[in-house]
Amino acid sequence: MADVDEHPGELAAEDPVKLIGVREAALSVDEVFRAVGDDAAGGIALFAGTVRNHDGGADVDGLGYSCHPSAEAEMRRIAEKVVADYPVRALAAVHRVGDLRVGDLAVIVAVSCPHRAEAFEACRRLIDDLKHEVPIWKHQTFSDGTEEWVGAC
Repeated sequence: MADVDEHPGELAAEDPVKLIGVREAALSVDEVFRAVGDDAAGGIALFAGTVRNHDGGADVDGLGYSCHPSAEAEMRRIAEKVVADYPVRALAAVHRVGDLRVGDLAVIVAVSCPHRAEAFEACRRLIDDLKHEVPIWKHQTFSDGTEEWVGAC
């Protein structure tokens, strides 16, 4: 018996995970948006996380991200789970490491799907799972001189 396509009328794409990365260099919304472009997609959802100037009522001066060597592999594992659960045409996720300033892009994820609702849901699942499961740690420095480590794992 032949496999039944769960999404009839759609052509099977090669690997829909187009871009996964952990980088020290500045991130590009344009690069991530281009990576998920697909003529069969009716919706692209993109989330960009930035360094905010406060946390828990304290003023943040800056922060540094560090990661375990397995971080990219974990990002890919999560991406593949999202692809398995949603009709994803293309997916991209990049996270920054190193020292960042307030306003810098820390993470960008994007997903294209046949319809907007699916794209929103898949994008939210992607960023939520990345934040909870990928071994990336944040070291915040506050204006009063205190510091705090915040970890995903």
